Amino acid sequence: MEAKNMDENIRENVKEVLSRIDAAVVRAGRGPGEVNLLAATKNRSPEEVDAAVSCGVKIAGENRAQELLEKVPRVLQTVEWHFIGHLQRNKVRLVVGSVELVHSMDSLSLASEIDERARQCGIIQSVLLQVNVAGEEAKSGFDAAELRGALEEAGRLQNVRIRGLSTIAPLAEDPEEVRWVFRRLAELGRELGGEGGGFVCDVLSMGMTNDYEVAVEEGSTCVRVGTALFGPRAKTG
Repeated sequence: MEAKNMDENIRENVKEVLSRIDAAVVRAGRGPGEVNLLAATKNRSPEEVDAAVSCGVKIAGENRAQELLEKVPRVLQTVEWHFIGHLQRNKVRLVVGSVELVHSMDSLSLASEIDERARQCGIIQSVLLQVNVAGEEAKSGFDAAELRGALEEAGRLQNVRIRGLSTIAPLAEDPEEVRWVFRRLAELGRELGGEGGGFVCDVLSMGMTNDYEVAVEEGSTCVRVGTALFGPRAKTG
């Protein structure tokens, strides 16, 4: 009974989130299919991930390398895996080749580490440059002012493909307060993509449970939603 209730709750939540995404797309005058819903699965069970995927979620994102490795084999449904958390250099070997996209390449040293591991695996790893748009000291990521140079440097790597940009907005009670963060990332994507250096900003990963509708209105192509899909996280020791 508990499993059945869980499935029903997740089904209703997925339906609600997708409906809100669609409404935000219409408000922004964007076309259908421009925004992907990524289920943020940190501390979620494989059964919860399976339930979300069975309801139409096509992408799952993990925050921790070890949890990714433990969870992926236990998820029965077919889903595209991304890595969305802070990636330590000593955990690169666990992530590269295990996910379609790394959302959090936040330094040139990490870029070099990803490139080397991808070379060893004989693959090209797709990544996003993480940008600390709001300049928060507690968050990692490239400053907007250094992004152009970082893109040029990382763009020389042979086994890394930069597909776009990502950011995490400051937590705000009213998502309108952080609209400017999403707008600025979209502007950076357009500016850098229009400079003829070979960079094409295919992906703008921005927006979470508390602000994903505003992010979609400002151009997000991938929202990372956990709580709105699965409910509050269970406390872990």
